[in-house]
Amino acid sequence: MTLLSSHGRDIAGRVALPLCLAVAFVFYTGFLDGNPGVASSAWAERPWHLFANALPGLLLASLLLVLTRRAWLSFGIAFLVQGAVLAVSAIKMKNLGSPLLPADFRMVGQLKNGGLHLLGGYLPASPLPYLAILGVVALIVLVARVEPPLFARRTHGRRLVSGLALFALIGTLAAGVPAWSAMYNKDRLGMQPWSAASNAGYNGVVTTLMQFRLQNAGRKQKADPAEAQQFLAATDAQLRQHMAGAATNARQTPDIVVIQSESFFDPGVIRGIEHEDFAPNLHRLAEHASTGQLHVPTFGGGTIRTEFEVLTGLSLRYFPTMQFPYLQMQAGVMPGMVRVLRSHGYETVAVHGNDAGFWNRTAAFKSLGFDRFVSQPDFPKDFRKDGEYMADSAMTDEIMSQLKDAGPPRFVFAISMEAHGPYDKSVNIDTKERDAIAVPDGISDDAKLQLRNYIYHMRHADAELGRLAALLKQRERPTLLLFYGDHLPALVETYDKAGFVNGDTMLTQTVPYVLIDAHGDGPAPVKADLAAWMLPGKLLEQAGIHDDPYFALTQVVGQQLASLTHAPDAKEAAEDAGLAFTDTSMKNIAMLRMKRKLDPLVASYAPADAGTTPPRQGDAEPAAGAGAGQ
Repeated sequence: MTLLSSHGRDIAGRVALPLCLAVAFVFYTGFLDGNPGVASSAWAERPWHLFANALPGLLLASLLLVLTRRAWLSFGIAFLVQGAVLAVSAIKMKNLGSPLLPADFRMVGQLKNGGLHLLGGYLPASPLPYLAILGVVALIVLVARVEPPLFARRTHGRRLVSGLALFALIGTLAAGVPAWSAMYNKDRLGMQPWSAASNAGYNGVVTTLMQFRLQNAGRKQKADPAEAQQFLAATDAQLRQHMAGAATNARQTPDIVVIQSESFFDPGVIRGIEHEDFAPNLHRLAEHASTGQLHVPTFGGGTIRTEFEVLTGLSLRYFPTMQFPYLQMQAGVMPGMVRVLRSHGYETVAVHGNDAGFWNRTAAFKSLGFDRFVSQPDFPKDFRKDGEYMADSAMTDEIMSQLKDAGPPRFVFAISMEAHGPYDKSVNIDTKERDAIAVPDGISDDAKLQLRNYIYHMRHADAELGRLAALLKQRERPTLLLFYGDHLPALVETYDKAGFVNGDTMLTQTVPYVLIDAHGDGPAPVKADLAAWMLPGKLLEQAGIHDDPYFALTQVVGQQLASLTHAPDAKEAAEDAGLAFTDTSMKNIAMLRMKRKLDPLVASYAPADAGTTPPRQGDAEPAAGAGAGQ
């Protein structure tokens, strides 16, 4: 009897240890998560929310326990992994106002392509967090050496079955198998799908990851050609009239330069500094150019979202699962502005002062049809840096070197780097010039430093806009210059405390664009607010290219839809029946366009004259898909 009692106590102790560690893990997750909805103090009112937020980590700890047979070691590793996930989410939340989301894990593959340097700038500068991590790792190693196993190595297959079951559970959870919706049911836990930040505050970071993963699981968008055709019939008269009007622009074929200026916007929209002129060249040039505000599909980061919309004319609103388009694009031919320009005889060049592989641009630009991609290694070895990255002045010099006085027309798409965050670094800058910049009251010293550093760099972007416009005006060849910002910089505290004079939120705030005709050879300037996906249609028509019905359609219906473009985390505005019909119809059109199934539906709109510029000889579509000269 005594022996049985001793054996029973031994089993109870072996079971109690992992159970106690599991309970501790739930409370630890709530404490480290920091969001009020899953805080450790909320356990009595919301036990299921705390458990759901900790469940993936508990599954990992259980799998490690089966593999290692050591409870402290297994939960220690799970603690470390959970802490790393929540710490990365906290850094993203601080800088971008959004927690970690499933699509962010695609960035892991970009660390080797220049991403480690770029994203590493957001990590803490203090050595204390890294020392703490090393201490935890050392403790885990020590435990691994001294902790005795909790159960025998041979369990007659029970370990194998348990391990396979846990591995399958973790795998299906990571894959977003819809069955997991029973656990993360929005009716049981609640969900705010329009705002990941709000959802994390209510349900926690890990639950938000799971809910957003499951939200899109198994969702396959399928276009409806019949509805698309019905919409084309409804807009037939407008579309034909618009294309006929665009065809009257019989200008001399211009070179085209597009500048996607990193994080460029006018800080004068921030309360407290609204009377400062931070972009004098932009404002001066806009007086005699097509200009307005641009609705963009991202905030604080995600440059390639705006870039994708501008190069393709496709709204990412209609592809909700495509968070990072260049990382999710299928290989092959992607229709868009670059291919239209190639068909009109243009040589197409992309210029970017960063690693070519970052954001998968090397492959993406081939799919989009660029002839060449000039990246950082192709610049002069002594290129100038301003701050952490290549100066905008070096990019201007490279753009001018790509433009020729003879030969076919050129399209140069340039992506700047100087004004990229983070903005708490002050290397390679004129601190006296920086410190003289006006900033609003009521924000912390750290926020003032970041805002001043940002404005310091964006003023250089504005100065280079003025310099480039002057250089292009001196050229003999006519040239179009399109300049726009890709998104607002990540200055969350400033926006939260100071606010904007126009009353918009940081997630719906717009950026400026300006389209300059260096010689004034084309149509008269037009002032209008646009969405990023409307820019290519406008640019092509200004260049005298008017034979792509899809781009013409974006100009016909775009004004109704432009304001619906915003950062993914922004709350959706209500749509009336007419706007909802146009929105849904354009979604069908966009999906058909991406899949290259739209052409048969719009063939009747193609003019007999294919364009004003002869196509390049021997320029077959398959070669374009592979990317010439790469």
